Amino acid sequence: MMSFTKGTKKKYKNTSYFSHDYIIANHGDIVSFIAMVIVIGLMFQVTAPVSKLFIMLQHNVTIRSNQASMQDTVNCVGTLYTAGYRDLLTCLFYTLIAIVIHAVVQEYIIDRLYKRLHFSKSQYGKVSEISQQLLFYLISFLWGANIVYKERLLASISTLWTGYPHLYLSFWFKFYFICQICYWLHCFPELYFQRISPSEMPERAQRYAINLLCIAGAYLLNLNRIAVVLLVLHYLAEIIFHCSRLLRLAGRRSEAWYGFALWDLVFVAVRLFSVALAGLTFALGLEKNSRDRISIREGNFNTKFIRLNCLAVVCLLQGYLMWNFITFHVRKARQFLETHADVQQVVSHERCLIRSIGQDNKPSAARLSAVLEDRQSNSREPTAVKCTSGLNRCSELRQRRMVQ
Repeated sequence: MMSFTKGTKKKYKNTSYFSHDYIIANHGDIVSFIAMVIVIGLMFQVTAPVSKLFIMLQHNVTIRSNQASMQDTVNCVGTLYTAGYRDLLTCLFYTLIAIVIHAVVQEYIIDRLYKRLHFSKSQYGKVSEISQQLLFYLISFLWGANIVYKERLLASISTLWTGYPHLYLSFWFKFYFICQICYWLHCFPELYFQRISPSEMPERAQRYAINLLCIAGAYLLNLNRIAVVLLVLHYLAEIIFHCSRLLRLAGRRSEAWYGFALWDLVFVAVRLFSVALAGLTFALGLEKNSRDRISIREGNFNTKFIRLNCLAVVCLLQGYLMWNFITFHVRKARQFLETHADVQQVVSHERCLIRSIGQDNKPSAARLSAVLEDRQSNSREPTAVKCTSGLNRCSELRQRRMVQ
């Protein structure tokens, strides 16, 4: 008889299908099933029109060659896309896809990387967050840089505002913004799926909301060109920062130090370039074709009120990021000075003990001298535990000398 072995599938004893543990453990399968139902709807004539609303990009427009001179578009002849209310259904579907991709990357890439590099259990949450964001920033940077190159957005600075409103987008240009919106949308349910602690939720939710509102606002106001350039610059700095964090967690401190030094320079440069580009676009470029009222039908929002608010949002956001950058370095400098002062105090105390030991216990004095040299060479690391153990050893040596 043939024998069949049971698979090693995890069993949930006394667990309801609607319990939190079951949903969190199987959220990838549940969401993928919902997305699969929508995709299968394309196979049937009755449900195909509904499924297309979720899967395919909506609001497509065909631009003919005789209309090309009337529109300032790149790759004018062909099918282009505009923004519209039916994009909500598309965003809903691709948010589900983002949740599935997040679960797949977590299980087949990050977990294996975590086991191979032998991270501690306390570092698992940081490694997971850094790796997920690093992968997203890297793909978004390469994709956005490719769009900037193909659309020739930096051939001339005036391209960022010439021909506004920029209603018509190529397929990959619009799909880029849809994916950006969907990624930041999927981050909110991931707070629940990843069991994020309540103390970390407000800070993360605030960061996700800022990114979502800025990207969605630029997409709806037809400010796509300036938005994609600012995103590419921002993601470049984030890639360097998260790579440096990952190197530090992996124990490559020397490479991480160079990475953070490079990030310091790139971060400041990106903030300055972002403010400069926003100022040229909103304060100078778009002002030439300013209007008194917005026109939703034409997609023209080039009024003084909206321009000033967009410029204020960009400047405030860059100032907020720069403020966090400065406070972070000030806090690190204070911690270094406090640690260095503690080390110097312990070192001076141990030297006094070495002198008091004198010639009666030369091996112990030699060992303490070696400890002092090692501690001074590593004074930049946290040394609270080392200092405590050093004082304990000195106290033991003093007691032994008193007994002798």
